[in-house]
Amino acid sequence: MNDAVYLTAIFALFSIGFYCLAVKRNMIRILLGIEIILNAGNLAFIYFASLHSGGGFVDPLGQSIVIMSIILGGCVIAVGLSLVVYAYKHFKTMDVRKLRRLKW
Repeated sequence: MNDAVYLTAIFALFSIGFYCLAVKRNMIRILLGIEIILNAGNLAFIYFASLHSGGGFVDPLGQSIVIMSIILGGCVIAVGLSLVVYAYKHFKTMDVRKLRRLKW
């Protein structure tokens, strides 16, 4: 029963993140979609690490990799937000389609 709950949560998070990437035009929402997909991957990694170790424990290697992934994801989002702020200051828009038409 718990397996279905975790897999459903992972699939739901991934679907929401992919929807944000595919449909949204706002750069901040796209970054949030990337972060949601990253969180779905982290949850899947922890889930499969707990399946492999058995006995109710989670493999410490899986936990350390997920912690590093969270740290790197935070750094990537910080750089992405700084690029969004720069693009908004320079072009006065956060719409990806309008920025695509502009030539740097």
